Parts: sequence; structure tokens; C-alpha cells
Amino acid sequence: MKSPWHGSPSVSFAGAVEAWKPWRLLLGSLFLAGALFACALPSLHLQDGSPPGAAESTVQATSTPVPLTATPAPSPETQGVSADAQAAFDAAEQVVIHVYETVGPAVVNITSRTYTYDFFLNLVPQEGTGSGFVIDKKGHIVTNYHVVEGAKEIEVALADGSKVTGRVVGADPSNDLAVISISVSPDKLHPVTLGDSSALRVGQRVIAIGNPFGLERTLTTGVISSLGRIIQSPDNRFIGEIIQTDAAINPGNSGGPLLDSRGRVIGVNSQILSPSQASAGIGFAIPVSTVQRVVPELIATGHYRHPWLGAELFDITPEEARALRKANLPMPVDQGVLVVGVYKRGPAAQAGLRGGTQQVRMGNLILPLGGDVIVGIDGRPVASRKDLTVYLESKTEVGQKVRVDVQRGNEKRTVTVILGERPSS
Repeated sequence: MKSPWHGSPSVSFAGAVEAWKPWRLLLGSLFLAGALFACALPSLHLQDGSPPGAAESTVQATSTPVPLTATPAPSPETQGVSADAQAAFDAAEQVVIHVYETVGPAVVNITSRTYTYDFFLNLVPQEGTGSGFVIDKKGHIVTNYHVVEGAKEIEVALADGSKVTGRVVGADPSNDLAVISISVSPDKLHPVTLGDSSALRVGQRVIAIGNPFGLERTLTTGVISSLGRIIQSPDNRFIGEIIQTDAAINPGNSGGPLLDSRGRVIGVNSQILSPSQASAGIGFAIPVSTVQRVVPELIATGHYRHPWLGAELFDITPEEARALRKANLPMPVDQGVLVVGVYKRGPAAQAGLRGGTQQVRMGNLILPLGGDVIVGIDGRPVASRKDLTVYLESKTEVGQKVRVDVQRGNEKRTVTVILGERPSS
């Protein structure tokens, strides 16, 4: 008879019992063999030396329940951590708590509103959020330029939950900084303390406070991952001396403070590097040295005066230098910044720097050659416009004299330039 367990789409209960009969003798034999085998084994004991059944026998022989005693939690010493080390951990934790309680009230949530039109020409409001921090009792708040860029209305939420209207008193797209002013009682303002970004070290602990995804006054911690990074500004220029950190920074953190373990502001959280647009452990903060240089001018005049060389420049790379020489075109250096042209009555022209005189086609580009090639400034090598821009922005100011090293044909010379103010356009 064919077993009903195979080949049938459904199996009745009676059929299952009938199919079970041939297996009962086999299973019974296996059970008996297992019992005999167990009797032949040597007796097993618990860690205290008693046989396996002893504990069970004792419990069954008495009518009084056996009391259960709680095992005490292991002390730090039993976990391999000394009491001194645990105390150090607790102290470090208290540092973070103290920083949050001290600086948290200075952090604000900024909502910026712009207006656009839909397909039917209906006015549609759009909102963006970011962070900022109070810097004085006059109601000035530092944030990123891109947080308030193009805003028609600005709302600032303070730590006590109150919301007030803010207005932009100054902005600098090239450094991604802006200052907002609010009118509230000085008692509601808790200014931060600015630190010193020149003394920072890689590995130093940092604390970020902001409003990621609108979650107000969120704290994250990390370390300084690198120093001296360069990022792109909202106006497609370069911001130098940037602090890189692994503290979690997400959308909404922009404009919030990056703090040291003493609660001093060392940077303004500005950008992240992430394919998912959320924290990937690579965040960037504008150093407080830039804040200290730019913000006072924003408050005083509404804008920052950027130092300007007064020349149109073009990067010369080793590859381009080889290509020019291969085409029998003059290029005296392997790398530097070619002066394509100088602005009439500009700082470079007044200092005697020379622009190109020979029009040469490089692919789709017409490049004037024959001008000076900048290879250094104030004794520092210059390999690209990025190097030159970062130095001018972070180390100089309008009216300052700088020594520019140039290659002019086969001659190397140094020219003194008095920096002017970069035109707003």
C-alpha cells in the first residue's frame, strides 16, 4: 500500500494513523537502545562535583521552597575597569552635560520663508530651517548665509519657546556667514563665548548643538577629524581653514555652534559630505577665526570687504604646461597661476603685474599667454587659484601689502601689491 504522506494533495486523519503503525516498532526500539546507552555512560557532575540529578532530587525531597538569591551586579573592578577610570568616565560625561546646559540656551531655531508661484500663478510659501547662536545682549545672532539666503520672512525660536521676527543685518556669501538681529529683552539672551581656532588639534573632542530636521537643541559629540580643509562657498568661491569633524551634523544643523569641551565656540557648522544627505561622519565647520574677522564688519556695515588682487587668473597644471610646450608655446613653469589680464587702475596693474599678450586656442578656450605666472605670495608657494584665494581671504585684509612672486619669461621676480576691495559684482 502506498503511503498517504506522498503524492496526495490532502491527507485524512485516519490515513495518517494507518501510516504511523509501521513506524511505532522502529521508534520504540530506538528509545530502548538510547536508555541502555545512557546507563552505560560514566556519571556527569555539575561544577560543584554533584551528579546532574542531585539538585532536582533535593528540591523534590523538601516541602520548603528554596529561596532565590539575586546575584549582585559586578563592580567596575570585576569588569576590568578601575574605580579611578570609572571616575574619569563620569567626569567626562559631566563635562558634556555642563556644556549643553551652559550653551544650549544660546542656540536658536531659524525658519526662513520665501515665496514662489505655482503653475496657476498662485502665491506659494516655502520654508527652510537652520540654526544660529546668540553672540551678544543686543540681539545679534550668527548663522550661515545659506540658511537665510533669499528669505522674505525670518522667524527665530528661542530656548524658552518664544518666537520672534528676525531681520538680516549683514551677510557674506563668500564665507557663508550672516548676522540676524532680534528685538527681545536682554534677560532672554544668553550669549556664547568665542574660542580660538588657531590652537585646535586633530583628535580634540568637540560638541555640536543645533536643530537637525527641526529637532530643537540636539547635541552630538565627536572629535576634530582634520584641519585646514577647503570647501566651496555659496557664491562658488573657496572657504579655507575649515574644521572637519565626525560629530553628527544633519540638515538643520547649519549655522549652529561647534564647541570645545569648555563650551567655547570654535566653529559654525556649515556643510556635510554625504551621498544620502544625512550624517556620514564627515561634517565641516567655518572656524571661529573667520567669524571674528567677518561678523564685526557685517554688524557695522552690512557687508564684508574682501581683499582683491585685481587680476583675471587661470590655473596652469603640469599637464597643461606640457601641452603648451609641445605646441611650441611659452610656459616657463610647470605649475602656477597665469595672469590672463589685469583690471585698469586695479591693485595688480598699479603694482606692475602683466597680463597675457598672445591669444592661443586650447580646445574650446582662447587663452592669453605671455603674462606673469604667480608662483608664491608672502613666501608661500601658490599652485592654484584656490591656494591664492584661501590665503588672501584668511590671512590678509583690504589695504595690506603682499609680496607676490611671479615668473616673467625666464626671470623670477617679486612684486609688492597693495590689496584693494573686491567689487561686489
